[in-house]
Amino acid sequence: MLARRPRDPLQALRRRGQDLKLQVDSLVTESQLTGALEPSKRRDIYQRCIQLKQAVDENKNALQKLSKADESAPVGNYEKRKEEEYSLLEKLTCQLQELAVGVSKKDTLKDQTHSDKEDEDLTEEDEEETEDTGGEEEESEGDEEEKQEQDSPKQAEIITYFALGDFAAQQAGDLTFKKGDILHIIDKKPDGWWLAKDAEGNEGLIPRTYLEPYNKKDKQESSEEGSKEGSEEDVEVVDETANGAEVKQRTDSHWSAVRKALSEINTTETLATMGAIPAGFRPSLLAQLLDEGNRFQASYFLQPELTTSQLAFRDLLWDAKAGTIMSRLSRVSLILTLWSCKMIPLPGTSIQVLSRHVRLCLFDGSKVLSNIHTVRAVWQPKKPKTWTFSPQVTGILPCLLDGDCFIRSNSSTPDLGILFELGISYIRNSTGERGELSCGWVFLKLFDASGVPIPAKTYELFLNGGTPYEKGVEVDPSVSRRAQGSVFRQMISMRRQPQLLVKLRSLNRRSRAMLSLLPETLVGSMCSAHLLIFYRQILGDVLLRDRTNLQSADLISHPVLATFPMLLEQPDVMDALRSSWAEKESTLKRSEKRDQELLKAEFLLVYHDCVLPLLHSTLLPPFKWAEEETEAARWKAIADFLKQSRENEGSLKALLSPDGVHEPFDLSEQTYDFLGEMKKSSA
Repeated sequence: MLARRPRDPLQALRRRGQDLKLQVDSLVTESQLTGALEPSKRRDIYQRCIQLKQAVDENKNALQKLSKADESAPVGNYEKRKEEEYSLLEKLTCQLQELAVGVSKKDTLKDQTHSDKEDEDLTEEDEEETEDTGGEEEESEGDEEEKQEQDSPKQAEIITYFALGDFAAQQAGDLTFKKGDILHIIDKKPDGWWLAKDAEGNEGLIPRTYLEPYNKKDKQESSEEGSKEGSEEDVEVVDETANGAEVKQRTDSHWSAVRKALSEINTTETLATMGAIPAGFRPSLLAQLLDEGNRFQASYFLQPELTTSQLAFRDLLWDAKAGTIMSRLSRVSLILTLWSCKMIPLPGTSIQVLSRHVRLCLFDGSKVLSNIHTVRAVWQPKKPKTWTFSPQVTGILPCLLDGDCFIRSNSSTPDLGILFELGISYIRNSTGERGELSCGWVFLKLFDASGVPIPAKTYELFLNGGTPYEKGVEVDPSVSRRAQGSVFRQMISMRRQPQLLVKLRSLNRRSRAMLSLLPETLVGSMCSAHLLIFYRQILGDVLLRDRTNLQSADLISHPVLATFPMLLEQPDVMDALRSSWAEKESTLKRSEKRDQELLKAEFLLVYHDCVLPLLHSTLLPPFKWAEEETEAARWKAIADFLKQSRENEGSLKALLSPDGVHEPFDLSEQTYDFLGEMKKSSA
């Protein structure tokens, strides 16, 4: 007798889903009579809701881990069937939650502890993971909420709230509501911004200070007392209020980026469910921070920092003996070389990868302490899971590919280290939607427990999934680090883990002297470090040596100082300056290269001849990250301009040509407002 062929995994899960649907439908029909049932019967229905919810969650988890490779035979429309099954399970989850709320509202039992435990199993299951990693962070939110929940007659009523006032969405992912609206809380985030759903089914983040537990009997009384709700720590108040309630946001500048990433989490979960990306991929946190302005861009950290009194420069001082700016040592000054990334999981065919890159910055475990520097990776079709970097960029290679980076920091925190985030920029083939995902991250501490710097050597760093604020998440759960079996099997498993290879290099005398002229905190490419030093030296000349009145805060007419920071966000124009300066430097004599004043004068001429015409040319499209057509058009425009300048021994002919159209002149091209550009002292 032939053995029965085992059922395919997806088919088995679909059968199980249909069975769960029948059980949920039966329970819903039975619950319609709950008004006439005994309390013991209602308790029984509530317990069955919990059990069915757990069974549905188990089916969802198994479905998420399933891939097409698990099937013993080809399955047509595999991703579509998987997505349909996941939608069915989500619908069953909502039905069970609504049923549990309905039953508990009719329940007259006074066993508060029993009710609390049951409702937490249904409505706050997702918070368990946050509790494991949140610790003290959740505790700061929980004091007021615990008191509220203990005073409430039923835990089930706490998940439904009414709005104390009107709230307009501040950004994507927020939920707009009106005073008096009834809101169902899906997830209570420890930061005070909760995920909620309104009566029409719209979901989004809302501030908890606008909410009061919904109780029809004393709704009016709750509304009057809503403004007395306690405040949380580490928050600041913004203007919008509702009957005295305050919308509160974190004081650290990372929170808006985290909130924006949370608003995109549904897209990521959808892609993961479809099998388009591994489960450990997340929206890129560092990319979100870069989109928030210039706070984490190199142009901000390149500027001098004022003292606390704002009457002098803290990190830009004049050395009268040397006749230039004073060199400054910092706690961390080293060179980092990115070698390669290995075993990086591939996204599915439903998304097109536009860029593979590594973003890195100084980090203390909770906050970004420097600018965020990006290095683009290259890969070969024969080895798509391996990313490589150029160890040294010379000639016409873009500085964006430079794997040699300098790291400078004067932070005294014992947890100082480098945060690496591997990322991809992508576009979805079906919708044309663009985004950026983190493919894993790793944190390399620069000091050991006794405060001694880690040795300069090559490090093989295994990547973590999720975000730097999540713990224990793997990039690809299908390749787990926790391999069982023999030592050989464990070694094979470790070789399959996503990893980043980097090398820390100590400085020699020349590189130490060069980097000491840069700001105390900065991360950048070694190939453009000498250009940054020219800028800092010219800045010192203008602000410290040549200014007749050091107390004057007037605008300074200097196009180089006014426009150079723009190059840090336009790497192709920086490459044009680097190439032009290399050509000019090759024509100088050895004695001329030792003359710092002559070098600065020549650099200013090259800058005026090369950069200024490019920055304001209408032939140069605006810089856009990871857009191949735009990047190619900019490279062509830059190459054509440099070629004409080389043939005509300067850019004057190109500037006067009727073919070269430039933007209308603006005073900001010439004026440097050092008070407006300065960093405020963090001391």
